[in-house]
Amino acid sequence: MSKELTAYHEAGHAVMAILMGRSVQKVSIIPSQNRLGAVTMQKGRAKQVQDKLEAEMLILLAGMAAEGRKSGQYNLVGASQDLRMVEKLALSRAGNPKQATKLIHKTLDKTQHLLSNKANWSAVKAIAKELLENESISGRAAVHHLELAQAKEK
Repeated sequence: MSKELTAYHEAGHAVMAILMGRSVQKVSIIPSQNRLGAVTMQKGRAKQVQDKLEAEMLILLAGMAAEGRKSGQYNLVGASQDLRMVEKLALSRAGNPKQATKLIHKTLDKTQHLLSNKANWSAVKAIAKELLENESISGRAAVHHLELAQAKEK
């Protein structure tokens, strides 16, 4: 996977995490043993969301969705760790594999919808650009990019 697509993947996770009220500490595209990048979040939430399980699924799917929006196709191998976690969450809610699959598709649609919002996508692009320049950015910088993009769209 290219470093650019990794940057989009992690930027997608970061923007969705912020939208879902999570406190992002750091976004990185510095590879480790089992991943090409990471978003580090604080435990707990900056603000409450109605559906915590859905929020976690949206955050997990946002990496693959952002990368897919940039490249034109999903990287199922690159997102396999995220997808395994999404499947566990979906099964815990749906109770059976068929319903879990439906829930995953519905949540992926919602993820794509949220990322297609002009301000949100601008923030993903800005964060990805900064990641390519610096390899890692603070959560505060990620929030700043989203707030700037949202202000421009008003």
